[in-house]
Amino acid sequence: FSRLKQFRRLATRYDKTASSFLGMLHFVSALLWLR
Repeated sequence: FSRLKQFRRLATRYDKTASSFLGMLHFVSALLWLR
């Protein structure tokens, strides 16, 4: 969870809709998994 908090967009919940927030969460998770 601490690695996800490095992305400011997720930590501050910049996306207002749940679907766009979930999409960004999946994208960041994939980036972290590929590292």
